[in-house]
Amino acid sequence: MIVCGDDGLAHRLAAELRGVYGEQVTLVVPPSGRRVRQPVVGRARAASAALLDRVSAAVNRTGTGGAEPAANEQIVEASEATEAVLTDVGADRAAALALVYDDDETNIRAALTARRLNPRIRLVLRLYNRRLGQHIEELLDQTAAVAAGTGPGAGGGLDASTTVLSDADTAAPALAATALVGTSKVVQTEGLVLRAVERQPPRPGEVADPGLCTLALLSATSNDPAGADGSEGSGEQGPQLLPDETAVASATGRGTVVLEQVSYSGPSLPSGRGGVPPFASLFSRRLRWSLAGLVACVLALAVALMFVTGEHPLYATYVTLLDLFGINDPAYHESTGRQVLQLLSGLVGLLLLPVLLAAVLEALGTFRSASALRKPPRGLGGHVVLLGLGKIGTRVLTRLRELHIPVVCVESDPEARGMATARRLRVPVVLGDVTQEGVLEAAKIHRAHALLALTSADTTNLEAALYARSVRPDLRVVLRLYDDDFATAVYRTLRAAHPFALTRSRSVSHLAAPAFAGAMMGRQILGAIPVERRVLLFAELDVAGHPQLEGRTVGQAFRAGAWRVLALNTAPPGGRRSEGESPEEEGAPASGLVWDLPPTYVLGADDRVVLAATRRGLAELLGRRRRSRAGA
Repeated sequence: MIVCGDDGLAHRLAAELRGVYGEQVTLVVPPSGRRVRQPVVGRARAASAALLDRVSAAVNRTGTGGAEPAANEQIVEASEATEAVLTDVGADRAAALALVYDDDETNIRAALTARRLNPRIRLVLRLYNRRLGQHIEELLDQTAAVAAGTGPGAGGGLDASTTVLSDADTAAPALAATALVGTSKVVQTEGLVLRAVERQPPRPGEVADPGLCTLALLSATSNDPAGADGSEGSGEQGPQLLPDETAVASATGRGTVVLEQVSYSGPSLPSGRGGVPPFASLFSRRLRWSLAGLVACVLALAVALMFVTGEHPLYATYVTLLDLFGINDPAYHESTGRQVLQLLSGLVGLLLLPVLLAAVLEALGTFRSASALRKPPRGLGGHVVLLGLGKIGTRVLTRLRELHIPVVCVESDPEARGMATARRLRVPVVLGDVTQEGVLEAAKIHRAHALLALTSADTTNLEAALYARSVRPDLRVVLRLYDDDFATAVYRTLRAAHPFALTRSRSVSHLAAPAFAGAMMGRQILGAIPVERRVLLFAELDVAGHPQLEGRTVGQAFRAGAWRVLALNTAPPGGRRSEGESPEEEGAPASGLVWDLPPTYVLGADDRVVLAATRRGLAELLGRRRRSRAGA
């Protein structure tokens, strides 16, 4: 296995392949690509200085020694994965290659080179551009098929495949869901939505409600303010993934993560049409009421004129409009009532002129500011404050708006990647450094529901969280933190200082690495759901060749703590819906997912199943299949 990258995802992925799947890994990183722990520094304010000192002391106690390469890992330093570098690391004979550079063009160039060197190699690419990723995936698969002599579109037993993934798309659902009340951890791919929720621990003597099925038991220390967020090293006190019925029944005092809902969710349409604001937003509410009042006055004058003169309603309305705009002849020899109505119409006409002028000016101002950044409106509350509009922040912003959640973004770079998305979605943005005074106040942090700190700097996210806690001690906070030890120290300290507020730490590379590793092993990973600091994978695979599944019932195939069959996919292999395609579109196939499988259903060799699995459980399934193929 070869992993090429220039950031933390490459190191996470190599550790995943080495520690979980037991693979021999060659890691290609730039000369300066060795991961260095970020120092815990920052300009914390006086309101949060004491808490920052406690976090720093906790981090110092954990130690900061650098990690040495493992016995089954080889590190090669190269600025880029050129043809010479790929040849030196053995790409011509490797089973799989992951290209996880932060630049899409670098990954594509290296993938084309690797496919030419080895048509049978399994490629995994990290691309942010989803549409381009689909075309590259088809191109590289077709190239492999032609090189193997099977022709375009033919399988022919070729083990090569190309999988394009995005760490931002993998992590965004979990990051967005963590910040919301009533919205669970979500995995979404090609129209498939898996929704899971955390439930409070049952009272003594009560049994936890399993929902559709219980995915995990939370750690025993999850309700302890001084307890750590459960991690891989928590032992029996940590979270239990995929527990059996006995473990769920005896889990008193522990929360659960249950599967609550499984449904199809089509793509959400972007707000607005080509940047043109809707008609209602052209005018303010006060101006709309003014226009409505003038229209009512005109109608009332027309009705009064009809009764006074006995004219037809249309003619009375016409004469009233002539009087209104001052283009009718004076009513010298008319009745008194007619003269009074003409004077009133002239008065209404004088009131109409400034209202029409205000309407024109407001409409022009609205069109002028349609492409500009919006400011947080007055009285805004219950929203999510999102820090950072990079790759991750942009994807999370899109997910939050799809869920119709009000968002205020904070970004220091006016040319950031997500600024165009914020304009298109008409999301308020505060430009400024989050570490400066007044920036979070401008984002209405004191009335916010949650804070999502998703910048690329751990210390910036920490400082923003500390200051937000000083303003709102009960604020829901989600931190993007890369380092596990640092995240544990931060989580433990914030829980001790604010025991009644929700605090969560998430690592994008930690959430994305299992999906990339699974793709390198040849499996279609649908997504990952974080359970504290652990990850539960959702995968779709063929039953054939898996002795733990083939010929067994659904009940017999379940292994506690390893894997569990959730659904049966009855759709044809080539009939999956492409991304962005609505189920109502003509010719779009149905999802073909059967969720209510009885425990007695026998899994046949032709079946394809969707299952939830731990990382080690999935590794065992893959290992068993490889050994069975070798024996055959």
